[in-house]
Amino acid sequence: MKYASYLSIVAGAIALSAVIPAASAAPVNFEIAFNQTDTHPQFKALQMFADGLKARTNGEYTAEVFPNELLGAQKETVEMVQTGTLAMSVAAASLLESWNPDFSVFNLPYLFNSIDEQKKVLNNPEIVGDLYKSVSDQGVVVLGSFTAGARSVYLKDRFVKTPADLAGEKIRVMQSDTNVQMLKYMGGVGIAMGQGEVYTAIQTGVLDGGENNEIVYSSLKHVEVAPYYSYTRHLMIPDYLVMNVDLFNGLPDDIKTIVKEELAKAFDFEFDAFAADAAKARADAEKAGGKFSEDVDMDAFRAAVKPLVDSKLTTDVTKTIYQKIEALR
Repeated sequence: MKYASYLSIVAGAIALSAVIPAASAAPVNFEIAFNQTDTHPQFKALQMFADGLKARTNGEYTAEVFPNELLGAQKETVEMVQTGTLAMSVAAASLLESWNPDFSVFNLPYLFNSIDEQKKVLNNPEIVGDLYKSVSDQGVVVLGSFTAGARSVYLKDRFVKTPADLAGEKIRVMQSDTNVQMLKYMGGVGIAMGQGEVYTAIQTGVLDGGENNEIVYSSLKHVEVAPYYSYTRHLMIPDYLVMNVDLFNGLPDDIKTIVKEELAKAFDFEFDAFAADAAKARADAEKAGGKFSEDVDMDAFRAAVKPLVDSKLTTDVTKTIYQKIEALR
């Protein structure tokens, strides 16, 4: 079936489900777009949600997860959720920040001291409830967040302990001005670059290293060209699950409750699954010659980036969220 034809059928199915009362409607299927593989922790979590939804509604509501960008690239699928062509999609943090700058609070360095702390915040409605609903005028509601792990620095020839150790080091960062600034405050030189170029850039000396979680570090074989991985844990950025707001609001209250409860289980599962996969990735990297160091002066790095953090907390929303996170500590 051609892609355009498939989308037309999906759009029709969703529109139909919105106007037929639940009692007389055919089973409603939520299509979920996902840009990673079917071995990724987030896919496993979404599949867990799908299984729970089907079981608890006796098959009246189901969900189908499409990995590997089968329904399109992430920006495209999020736009499809906005228009109602698609029910749900995983969305990178940067996409929502472009709709509402207040989402930038979760992209700041050293916002969290640990993944466990991140877990307590990202799906806590008392902290994020209003923010997650704030993009309803964009056609979506944020149902919750997955972790994408903690990002740390890795270099070609040595470990990093303090900001002084990054002086003059050219480190690949994600393609955003905030991330470039972050590396500058951390003591190095941030080079914004596509992920596919990093291995060769380190190999040829264009870069001195990179920063990412253990899974990416191992799977993209960056360990071969930058074997010194230092646990700076400077960024813990979420991935969001968004749903078409009209579709969500149109659900019967009991189905909304089931969706929320099953997603809560899935988000918790993903945090644990990501940690397990990160540990395995580290073991694989060590077998490939990687060396890992926990001897990092976190307080020094946190103090170094504080001016950047302060400069980004410019609204009442971001300041309040930041203060609530601080209070949890």
